[in-house]
Amino acid sequence: MWSTPLPGSSAPDAALKLTHPDADSALRKPEGDTNERKASRSGGRCGPPVPPAGGDLLKVRSTSWKKTRFFKLQEDCKTMWHESKKTFKTNQTFSVDDISGVRMGRQSEGLRKYTEEQVEGRCFSIMFKGRRKNLDLIASSEEEAKKWVSSLEKIISNLNNLTCQQKTEHWIYSCLRKADKNKDDKLSQSEVKNFLHLINLDVDDNYAEMLLKKCDKLKSGYLAGEEIEHFYDLLTHREEIDVIYGEYAKTTGFMSSENLVEFLMKEQREKATLADAHKIIEKCEPDENVKQKKLLSKDGFLMYVHHPEAWILNSDHKNVYQDMSQPLNHYFISSSHNTYLMEDQLKGPSSTEAYIRALLKGCRCVELDCWDGDDDEPVIYHGYTLTSKILFKDTIKAIKEYAFKTSDYPVILSLENHCSVKQQEVMAHHMSTILGSALITAPLGDGMPTEFPSPEELKGKFLIKGKRLNKLEATFATEAAAADDTDVTEEEESNDEEEKEEAKESSKKKKKLKLAKELSDMVIYCKSVHFHGFEDARQNLGFYEMSSFKEGKAMKLAEESANAYIRHNVEKLSRIYPAGSRTDSSNYDPVPLWNAGCQIVALNFQTTCTDMDVNQGKFLVNGKSGYILKPAYMRDIATEFDPITLTRGDWLKHKTLHVMVISAHQLPKVNKKKSSIVDPLVKVQVHGVPADVAEKETNAIDNNGFNPSWNENFQFDVYVPDLALVRFIVEDYDSTSDNEFVGQYTLPLSSLKMGYRHVPLLNKNGDLLPSAGLFVHVMVVDAE
Repeated sequence: MWSTPLPGSSAPDAALKLTHPDADSALRKPEGDTNERKASRSGGRCGPPVPPAGGDLLKVRSTSWKKTRFFKLQEDCKTMWHESKKTFKTNQTFSVDDISGVRMGRQSEGLRKYTEEQVEGRCFSIMFKGRRKNLDLIASSEEEAKKWVSSLEKIISNLNNLTCQQKTEHWIYSCLRKADKNKDDKLSQSEVKNFLHLINLDVDDNYAEMLLKKCDKLKSGYLAGEEIEHFYDLLTHREEIDVIYGEYAKTTGFMSSENLVEFLMKEQREKATLADAHKIIEKCEPDENVKQKKLLSKDGFLMYVHHPEAWILNSDHKNVYQDMSQPLNHYFISSSHNTYLMEDQLKGPSSTEAYIRALLKGCRCVELDCWDGDDDEPVIYHGYTLTSKILFKDTIKAIKEYAFKTSDYPVILSLENHCSVKQQEVMAHHMSTILGSALITAPLGDGMPTEFPSPEELKGKFLIKGKRLNKLEATFATEAAAADDTDVTEEEESNDEEEKEEAKESSKKKKKLKLAKELSDMVIYCKSVHFHGFEDARQNLGFYEMSSFKEGKAMKLAEESANAYIRHNVEKLSRIYPAGSRTDSSNYDPVPLWNAGCQIVALNFQTTCTDMDVNQGKFLVNGKSGYILKPAYMRDIATEFDPITLTRGDWLKHKTLHVMVISAHQLPKVNKKKSSIVDPLVKVQVHGVPADVAEKETNAIDNNGFNPSWNENFQFDVYVPDLALVRFIVEDYDSTSDNEFVGQYTLPLSSLKMGYRHVPLLNKNGDLLPSAGLFVHVMVVDAE
C-alpha cells in the first residue's frame, strides 16, 4: 500500500476510523538518504492508527429531514467519505482542505432551528470554505461527538501545519496511489501516464516510455520501490534552484553560512548576519550531519525557498506593524455590503453564517438591513425581495462571538433601519444585553470630543452607525436642549445606480422615519447624514457625522473632485456601497475610492471576483486587522494630493518594479475531466493611481500545470508606491474563449520582499491552494 508521509503527532482516539498504511513502503528511501523528504516524513503521521470501521451520524437538513449517513476518513488522511444506508445512493467525498472549521454544539442556524436543546452535546457542524453549505450532524452520544470534533480538528491542524514541501509530497503521493489501479505497489507504463495526467502534466506515449526506461533499472517493464523514488526525483527536479544554489555553494558543494549571508544580502536584499544564516540552517537543513557543520545543502536551500518567512510577503507585515493610535478616520477599513446575504440580492439566502465568514476574513464594518418581524422580533433581510430572513438577535449573537477572532480592532455595525419604534426598542435592547460593555454608548473621555478615538483605544468595541435624533453635542447639553422628537429624515440607500432625473423633481418628498430614543442614543461616532457638498460638510457637520455614497456618485466625485474628496475624508468618514442594479451581488473596483481617501468601501464579500481579490490583498497586511493606515499626505487637511493629476509632492516617489516570472509548480486542474491539462500563463498587474495601472502577461505553456517554466521579464513604472497593489494571476489559456482562472495572489507593493521569492496562490474563494505556487524574482528600485 502506498505510504502517505504526513507529519504531526497522533490525533486522539476517535470515531474517525482510519488504518494508516505501514511506514515502510516502496515509496520510502533507504536509511541515510539526505533528501528533505526524509525530514518531512519524520514528524509522524496525520492521524491515529484507529479501527477502520467509521461511524454513523445523523445528518440534519430540516425538522423533518434527518437521515443517517456513514462517515469515515480515507487513508490519504484528507478525504472524508460518506454514504447512505440505501445501497442505490451515490457515495460522496469531500476534502479536509475544504473545511474552514468544526463547531461543537448547536452553533449553526440549522441545528438551532431544527433540533431541540436536549441534543446540544451530541451536535456538531462542519463548516466549509466558499459558498458550500454547512454539514450539520448529530452523533449517538456526547462522547462520540467530542471524538469526531477533536479528531477532525487535529487532522485539520496537522494539514495546515505542513510545510509547502510536505504538502507537495502528500499531493504527489496521493496521485501515485490513485494511479496504481491494481494496487500492486508498482507502476506500469499506462499507470505512469495516468499519474502524469493526475498531476496536470500531459506527455505523449514516447515520453512516458522514455521516463519508464530511464527509471526501470531492473528492466521489468514497471517501476517499484527505489525506482519510483528515482522517478519522483526526476519529476520534482528544479533546474532554476540548481542554478541559483550553484552560484553560491562555494564550499565543497554546499552553502556555508558565509555563502548564505552573501546570497541573502546580494540577491534577497536583506540585512543578514551569520546569526541569521545559522537560524535558517537550523530551521531548514534536513541532514543533521550537514547542519552540525553549519552548512546548507541543496535540499535545505529548497526548504528555505518554500518557507513562509521567505515568501514574497514581508513577514514583518503579517503582524500589526502600523501606528494604530491615529484617529479612526485616518484608516482604510475592511467593509462589507449586505453582509447577511450568501448569494444574490433578489432571492438568495440570508444567514448569520455570512456575518461569521466576513468577520473571520477581517471585515470590520458589517451591514444590518433591519425590518419588523413576527412576535415583535426584528429581522434582517433585503427588503421587498424574496431573500430569506434571519432574526436580528441571532445576528448580534453571531457577531459578538466572532467579531474579534481574526482582529481585536473595532467593528462598526452599519444599521439600515426600516423598523417601527417598538421594534427599534427591541433592537436597542438586544444590542445592549448581548454586546454589553463592548458596545460604545457614550464618547470616550470627558467632555465633547473633537476627533475620533483610535483603533487602539477602541479595541474589542462595537460602534453603531445609523440615524440619530440630535447632535452628539446635545449629550452634554441640558435636558431642555436635548431633542425629544422621534422624527428624523430618512435617507435610504438608493436602488438606482445613478441619480434619476425624477429624483430632482419637486414632487419627490423625503420620508420621515420614527426613531426610538434608545436606538438613537447608541449612535455616537458614526451618525448617518445626507451629503450636501464638501463645503456644507466642512461648515455644518461634526466630525462624527458621515455620509454614504452609492458607487456612481462616489466614482464621479473621485474623478472630478479628488482632492476635495481626500480633504473631506481627512476630517470625516465616508462609506461607499454598490449600485442597487447589482442584483447579482457583483462588485465595483474599490481602488479609485481608496485613492480618494474613502475609508469604508463596502463590497459584497460573498462574491468571488477580481475586486474582492484586490480587497483581500489590500487588507492582507497589518495583522489582517481590517485597518490600514493612510499615507501621511492623505491625513493632512491642507494636502494637495490628487491621484488624477499627480502634481509634485511627497506622494511622488517614482519606482521601477522589475518582475521575472520564472516558474510555477503543482497548479490545480481547472477542468476536472481526466483528459484536461492546464495551459498556464501568468499575468502581473499593478493597481493604484491611474498612472500606475498596468498589466503584462507571459506566453502560455502547453499541457503543463505541474512544473511550467517561463523565465520572462517585466518592468513597471510606479509613481505612487504607497497606494499600489501588485497582483499575480495564473490562468488556463483558451484560444476559443475566455481564459479560466487558476489562482491569484495580491499584496501591497510596499510589502513585497525582493529577490527570489515563492508566491502562494489563492483560489476563487480566497483560500490557499495547498501545493501550488509561482517562483519569481522581484526588484523595486528608484527610477532614474
